[in-house]
Amino acid sequence: MRYLGSKDSLANQIIDLLRNKGLLQNELIFCDGFCGMGSVADSVKNIYKQIIINDSLKCASIFTHARLIANGCAFKNLDFDPFIFLNTDKGFKEGFIYQNYSPGASDRMYFSKENAGRIDFFREKIEEWYETKKITDNEYSYLLACLLESVSDVSNTAGVYGAFLKHWDKRALKSIVFNKIDASPGIATDVKVLNSKIEDIISNIECDILYLDPPYTQNQYGTQYHLLETLVLNDNPSISKVTGSRPTTPMRSQWSKNYYAHVLFDKIIAETKAKYIIFSYNNDGFMSKDFIETTMKRYGIEDSYVCEVIDYKKYNNFKCQGANGHFEYLFFIEKKTTDRVVIESPLNYTGSKSKMVGFIKSQLPPKGIDTFVDAFGGGFNVGINIDARKIIYNDINPFVEGLIRSFYTDPCSYLQYIERQIKKYNLSPDNKDGFLELREKYNSIPVAKRDPRMLYTLILYGFQQQIRFNTNWGFNNPAGSRWFNENLLSKFIAFTRSLQAKNVEFMNSNFEFLNIQLTPQTFIYADPPYRSTLGVYNDGKRGFEGWTLAHEKKLCKFLDTVNEHEAKFMLSYVVKVGEFTNTEILEWTNKNKYHMVDVVTTQGRYNNRHEVLIKNY
Repeated sequence: MRYLGSKDSLANQIIDLLRNKGLLQNELIFCDGFCGMGSVADSVKNIYKQIIINDSLKCASIFTHARLIANGCAFKNLDFDPFIFLNTDKGFKEGFIYQNYSPGASDRMYFSKENAGRIDFFREKIEEWYETKKITDNEYSYLLACLLESVSDVSNTAGVYGAFLKHWDKRALKSIVFNKIDASPGIATDVKVLNSKIEDIISNIECDILYLDPPYTQNQYGTQYHLLETLVLNDNPSISKVTGSRPTTPMRSQWSKNYYAHVLFDKIIAETKAKYIIFSYNNDGFMSKDFIETTMKRYGIEDSYVCEVIDYKKYNNFKCQGANGHFEYLFFIEKKTTDRVVIESPLNYTGSKSKMVGFIKSQLPPKGIDTFVDAFGGGFNVGINIDARKIIYNDINPFVEGLIRSFYTDPCSYLQYIERQIKKYNLSPDNKDGFLELREKYNSIPVAKRDPRMLYTLILYGFQQQIRFNTNWGFNNPAGSRWFNENLLSKFIAFTRSLQAKNVEFMNSNFEFLNIQLTPQTFIYADPPYRSTLGVYNDGKRGFEGWTLAHEKKLCKFLDTVNEHEAKFMLSYVVKVGEFTNTEILEWTNKNKYHMVDVVTTQGRYNNRHEVLIKNY
């Protein structure tokens, strides 16, 4: 069977990788999420006791299923050899294929009239035998796969069915023969066949090893193999008057679109229950090696990560003829447990607690939290990683709160907006003028009407990607040497997905006036500016309040109120930097008998720094 992206030549290398990882164990469950025509699944059918196959195209899942059980089809109820019968009987039917895909009743030249009539006959007989229970489910799948194989041998196409050739290929003029498909020795005894978009079902698939081989170019498999899908479904669909294609909208894959593929990849890797992931991809694909690596390492154990680069003679379609340097990537990683995964903010926010998330989570109360309040939300590195029925994000800076709120959206449209701005202003680390032009455009817009997406684009190309305003709330960060790289793209996508998966309420308020109900199930996390250090957000010179001893006292009073309502709080703070010791915080902690926990790995650039978590439980 001629099929785009077939992994016949890679199957042995995939098995070698599994062998090197010690994963050729019979009891493991193997899932092929984009099974295609079954090259990989067929190669491992004698290794794993249970195999799960899935493809969004019915013709693909049927063909793969057939390869797995082909050697067990004896046709005992039929009482004769179906291959001898179909190749001997001269049956002919002017059915759907004859009427629409041959010159018999149309202008389309997918098949000769003779072969089209024979194909209709084959399909009718297979269905008749199945409906009269003369063949089993497995035998039905097997014969349908053989039909697809036989059709492929005489189709007047360049290998796919998006269009037919305008002249008759010699192969298409041969008389069709009903042939058996190729299948490796052995029989898979426990096969689960799925026919869905993998992103819709991944969280429900119970497996140990997940193999992924998604589309990586604009080619839509539903369009390219519409005729095979129609043959399997046997549903006589309404078709395009020009190409004869069946309605392809239900079959269209978002994996064949830039950014959509990135978003789906993050979702699959995050949500799969598999412990081990193998991923095939091509260097011509939408996703870069760096993006894939960053994403896999976010959800996987870094030391287990493997990337093999394999020279591969790829399918040359009209978009890449004459190109050189095509090769396949073969990735592998072992997944982390969910509690070890850290989602990072796409904002380079001063004082970020991204590296402390694991430690902070380890210090949370053992019992569940109903409402988690990130009172000084900033980049939202902590709140986004907390499991609670409700999470409240708050920040006094309206621009920062607006940025985080803006991420609660469709990531693809957001990324397309950024891409348009990059192209319009020719943004790059070397183009200061383009950055300044965009900055001037942003600052010329009334504050209430400014688009957070434009601000985020500016931040990406600004100095150290800082969020900095003047006293008139004009963005005044100078041009920098950074850009929207693959690491940031991966962070952005993971963050937006996680944000939309949680029940988040956004607030833009001073912590003293937070509109929240304090109950024993409420948890307040406070990560305020530190009186001992200054950032661009708390120096009192940027149109916002600074952070002084008076602010610190108000915070202590607020946390005392939290404690009085039997709610719980955690305060991230620095009590010593260099020669400065915050005696006021130390005295307040001791007076109220709050608990102070030392942070072993500090987040700042200072060596002589004592960072702590202060808790009331």
